[in-house]
Amino acid sequence: MAAINVVATTTADNLSRHEMLAWVNNSLALNYQKIENMCSGAAYCQFMDMLFPGSVSLKKVKFSAKLEHEYIYNFKLLQESFKKLKVDKVAPVEKLIKGRFQDNFEFVQWFKKFFDANYQGNAYEPAAARSGQPVAGSGDKTASQPTRRPLATTQRTPPGPRTRNVPQGNSTFNKTQPSPMGAARANQTTTENQIEELNNQLLETKVTVDSLEKERDFYFGKLRDIELLIQETPDHETNTTFQRIMDILYATEDGFAPPDELEIFEDPPPPDQDEY
Repeated sequence: MAAINVVATTTADNLSRHEMLAWVNNSLALNYQKIENMCSGAAYCQFMDMLFPGSVSLKKVKFSAKLEHEYIYNFKLLQESFKKLKVDKVAPVEKLIKGRFQDNFEFVQWFKKFFDANYQGNAYEPAAARSGQPVAGSGDKTASQPTRRPLATTQRTPPGPRTRNVPQGNSTFNKTQPSPMGAARANQTTTENQIEELNNQLLETKVTVDSLEKERDFYFGKLRDIELLIQETPDHETNTTFQRIMDILYATEDGFAPPDELEIFEDPPPPDQDEY
């Protein structure tokens, strides 16, 4: 059995990162918080099992992977399944395992198109398929965080809120003041979260722009090949069909000019001088 190969040449159906996370989590009963969690390769392996049962042995998948060599192992299983199913795509493993947003977002965008082209709508129980194994990065603290030894055998009681005694004549209770240090830390955390959100939005926009440029270059190359093929035909100048094709290729719309015309007017011409 061979899979349907896809080429990521259009961005019309691309999902945002939030939509993509929702699709992954809903499909595989996960709780990933970031696109970067896809860097372990475990989710892709289970998606392949959903699409092509038996193409990946889920018993071999390291769902609780936390280290790069474990990620590489999972992607090796994924690539082996690609080879079995004659999938042309080669996963950029060295980039993906670094856990950077842009690399993982680009790959999962392609994989979503691959999934849509091959999914037959068959019923699938993801948690049962992986025998209930916890998945790293999916909200299970024991799976996603390494065990750490305590730094000391005694615990230090954290400082409580500061209190100020008010004279009995003015009030019958103590006023509690919030710690300035705690408020500053809360503000810093909020600012860091906002910065991270903006950085992710910027990277998401960059991925979209890059995809649009690839799509533009892809279709321009096709049109250029057609033009060269016509020009190499002996009777292209007299053949009316060829002439109609060339007219379509060189047709323009309002607000658009071919590159050579744009280059000519790259520097604006001097304004006309009135004659007196």
